[in-house]
Amino acid sequence: MEFFVNCNSATLAPYTTPLDKEKAAHLYRRLGFSASNTTIESAIGQNASTLVDTLVDQALAAAPLAAPLWANWTNADYPEDDDARRQVRREQLREIRAAYGNQMLTNNLRERLSFFWSNHVVTQLSVYDCNTFLFEYLECLQRNAIGNFRTLISEVGLTSAMLYYLDGAFNNGNNPNENYARELYELFTLGDGNGYTEEDIVETAKALTGYVERGEVGCTKVTFRADRFDPGPKTILGQTGNWGYDDVIEILFTQRQNEIATFICTKLYEYFVHPDSNDASGNAQTIISGLAATFVSSNFELAPVLRQLFKSQHFFDDTAIGVIIKSPFDLYLNFTKETDFGYTDDLIINMLDACEMIGQEVFEPVDVAGWQRDRQWINTNYIIGRWLTMEVFIDLHFQEDDEKFRALAMDLVGGDTGNPEVVTRAFVDKFTPKGLLTEQDFLNAVDAFKTDDVPNEYYSPDYVAGGLGYWSLSVSMEAPNQVRQLLRYLSRQPEFQLK
Repeated sequence: MEFFVNCNSATLAPYTTPLDKEKAAHLYRRLGFSASNTTIESAIGQNASTLVDTLVDQALAAAPLAAPLWANWTNADYPEDDDARRQVRREQLREIRAAYGNQMLTNNLRERLSFFWSNHVVTQLSVYDCNTFLFEYLECLQRNAIGNFRTLISEVGLTSAMLYYLDGAFNNGNNPNENYARELYELFTLGDGNGYTEEDIVETAKALTGYVERGEVGCTKVTFRADRFDPGPKTILGQTGNWGYDDVIEILFTQRQNEIATFICTKLYEYFVHPDSNDASGNAQTIISGLAATFVSSNFELAPVLRQLFKSQHFFDDTAIGVIIKSPFDLYLNFTKETDFGYTDDLIINMLDACEMIGQEVFEPVDVAGWQRDRQWINTNYIIGRWLTMEVFIDLHFQEDDEKFRALAMDLVGGDTGNPEVVTRAFVDKFTPKGLLTEQDFLNAVDAFKTDDVPNEYYSPDYVAGGLGYWSLSVSMEAPNQVRQLLRYLSRQPEFQLK
């Protein structure tokens, strides 16, 4: 018996209620990697449509990564000595990892989408093994992240990273390689077995031949060689002609527009709204059909689809909040933005290294189908890794400046307090999408905040006659460590793993 957990019955009609704190936090957790308390507070009371338009417009205007000095290097530009060459390559990779991590922390929806596409039109750095190819690929994803999907598919297929990864760089007219043709249909545009045949793959592979000029050394951009192209007629999706690369894209997006739209909108729905799109009521499929119609009518522009989705009652429905398990990137990047503790390139690199330990290595999806996300992020090893690494990052911040823990608490509370339950409630509301499951869970969190270092009677309003008690968030020397202990406790709760 199949168990459905998506109970969202809301529609694509606009959500018109002014945003409260929970809904504003939900928007920022899904459209980016969360946000600081200041950002969330500024969103309270705003109209959802207006704020969504602002975030989408910001994504459309965001500049891609600045080209590094080595963006066009080939092997000839590297040191001849093997050790020196490896060192330079490591430094380049560290540079681009830090730069991309910075962009994920600052670019909200644009980088959320560029990372989404890196797990859709997948490549693996370990296969093509060239930093300049990686930069070209990332820049392509960023430019097209919220642009035209057809353009994205057309351009990414000719990046050297993709041509090497799926063997397009070895697809000769006299010996066609079917790898890219197969994934173009199965994983990138249509879905497994949906609207194409094995013969379509064979014929498409012939049309994609010729992009095999690789130079005499590695890390030379792949270009087209006319003499390695199959010039004969091909029949693709029922259309016959002497087709080449551009023709394949034209035929695909003309003959299978509805299939493409439904497949991509399903993936967007599962990524941004709920991991279960085959719900028992069928309402999710109704939502996806509406989004797909918008996708087709807008000629595969992504922005209109995302505006429609993010402005909808369906997106803001209570049943859509806190139902997606944080990826490793969500876990660390969300915490960084939610605390507003600040970060350095070294911290970003450390977070990316931690992501790798719990199943998500940047630029290295597990295979051509990508990470399957959500429930795949949680198993016995990964959950322990999540707990331990989060505690390490919390402690690193504490060692750097323990007073910022007090400042965070006062920001969330809105001033001083002598009540530990007020502090705990503010942190639970900030770092979990819908709070803890039971009242006892909340009381356990309060106990974690109180710690054994502070006698319980110090919190009593009667302890000092006429006052709020001995303990005060603003002055008690134990307060920063208590906030640290509360964060460590919350980071191990199931609700903390959700967004």
